[in-house]
Amino acid sequence: MSGGYLIGLDYGTDSARGVLVDIESGEVCATHAHRYRHGTLIDALPGGLPLKAGWALQNAPDYLECAEVVLAALGRGKRIEAIGIGFTASSPLPASADGTPLSTRFPDDPHAYVKLWKHHSAQPWADEISRERGVHLTKSGGKTSGEWLPAKAAQLAAEAPTLWAQTERFIEAGDWLAWQLTGTEARSSDMARYKAHYSDAGYPPLGVDGLATRSSAPKRIGSSAGTVRREWIERTGMLGEPAVAVAAIDSHVILPALGATQAGTLVGALGTSAVYMLLDDTERPLPDGIEGVAKDAALPGLWCYEAGQAGFGDALAWFVKTAPLAEDLPANFSAYNASAARLRPGGSGLLALDWWNGCRVPLSDPQVSGMLLGLRTTTTRAEIYRAMMESLCFGARTIIELMQSEGAPVTRTILASGLSENNRFLLQLMADVLGKPVSVPDMHNATAVGAAIHGAVAAGVVRDFTDGAARFGARAFQHFEPDAASADVYEALFEQYRMLASRAELREAMHVVSRLALPR
Repeated sequence: MSGGYLIGLDYGTDSARGVLVDIESGEVCATHAHRYRHGTLIDALPGGLPLKAGWALQNAPDYLECAEVVLAALGRGKRIEAIGIGFTASSPLPASADGTPLSTRFPDDPHAYVKLWKHHSAQPWADEISRERGVHLTKSGGKTSGEWLPAKAAQLAAEAPTLWAQTERFIEAGDWLAWQLTGTEARSSDMARYKAHYSDAGYPPLGVDGLATRSSAPKRIGSSAGTVRREWIERTGMLGEPAVAVAAIDSHVILPALGATQAGTLVGALGTSAVYMLLDDTERPLPDGIEGVAKDAALPGLWCYEAGQAGFGDALAWFVKTAPLAEDLPANFSAYNASAARLRPGGSGLLALDWWNGCRVPLSDPQVSGMLLGLRTTTTRAEIYRAMMESLCFGARTIIELMQSEGAPVTRTILASGLSENNRFLLQLMADVLGKPVSVPDMHNATAVGAAIHGAVAAGVVRDFTDGAARFGARAFQHFEPDAASADVYEALFEQYRMLASRAELREAMHVVSRLALPR
C-alpha cells in the first residue's frame, strides 16, 4: 500500500501528543500536542472535593478533547489509513455499558474517575490479593501491584459499593479511547496480560466481586479495533476510513520505533517514570522481584520481561522546581546538567536511594521513600542533583541485573523517550553506571511513532512489526560508551546503594514516617 498517512497518539501523564507519518517516505511530517484540561487530580476533584494522600485521578472526557484537537490538527484534509494508540497503564475507569464514563454522572465521587497509573492508594487491596490469590499470579512473581487494574477495581468495590453496582465496564483508558473512536469495545492483550493478569486461560479469579463481568477478552496486539466512526471523521476533517489499532501500553508501543523487534534487546523508556523491557525468545523462570513477563503481549512471538522505577523524570523535575537555578524548566535542567557534569564521580560524598515515588522493583512497595545520605552544610544543589541522577542509574542497574539473573541475554541496550532526547549527561551517566554501551535513537516522539507503526500493522500497511520498524522506525542512533576511569567509583557506590536498599529496618522507618505524615 502506498500514499496516505498514519497517525500515532501518545497519551502520557500530562498531555496527548500525536505524529503524522507519511506512508510513502516514512517520515514524520507534523506533530501536535494538547494538555489534559483538568491535568492530574491529586489534591481535589474539579468540584473542589479534597482527595486523600496517594490518589492520582484524571477525567476521561479530557482524553476525547485531546483526540479531537490532535486528530484535527494532523489529519484535516488528509487521507489517514490508520491510527495507533499508546497510553499510560494501568489507568482504568468505570463506565456504563455504552462507554459513558461514570465521572460525567457522578462528578463528586472520586471513584468515578480514571485511577491513573501512579494512583497508589489501592496497595492494601493488592496486598490482600497477593496473599489470598498469589497462586494464580505466576507470571508476576505471585503478586499483584496497587498500580494495576485488579487492585484498583477492588478498592472501588470496597470503598464505593454503590458506584461499583453502577459500573458495567471497568476498562483501561487506552482501550476506552479505542472504543470511543470506533464504537467497538476491543481490549488490548498487552494491557490485559501485563496489568490484569490475563493468560490463555482467561482472567484469573482474584476475588474481586463482579470484575469478570465488567471485563472482556482482549485482542492480539497489532489487531484492528475497528474503523473510525463517521462522527469523528466529521469532527476532525480526516479523509478515508482509518483503522484504529488496539491500544498498547505507552512504554511498550515504543519498541518497533526503536527497531527493537529481536530477542536480546533491552529497552529503557525514560520519562516521568521509567520502564525497562527485555525481549527474549525463550521462556525462563521469572526472576524474583521482576514485575512480570508475558508472551505475545508487547510484541507477537516474543517474551517480554518488564520492570520499572515509579519515579524518574518527575523526581528530577520536582528537585529543579523546588530549588531552581533558572526561570523555566528547560533552562533549569540545562543549568543543573552543566553544573553536575563538572563534578567528579563520588566527589560530593552523597548517595541517594531512588524511591521518590516508592519502589516497584524489587520491593513492590509504594510506601518507601527517597533518601539522601551524606548531607553537610557545605553540600550544593548541583551535588544533590547529581546524586539523585546517580541513584536513578543505580536503580536501573538493579533492575537490569535482576532481568538477566535467569540467563536472559542482553546484546543491545537502547534508551528512549523524553529524557533520552534532552539529557546527554544522564545518558553518559547511565552508560558509566551500567558499565556497558547504550544507544539512543536520533528520533523525536518515538512513542507516538511506535503507535503509528501499530496502526500500520493493524491496517495492513506493513506485513508485521519488523517490517513496520524497517519502514518507519529510527534510522540512526547515538552511542554512549562507559568511561573506564569512573568504573571503580561507581562499583563502590553501587555496593553501598545495594546495602542500603536491603536494610529492612530502614524500610520500616520509612513506613512509620509515611504513616505519621499529615494529609496534604
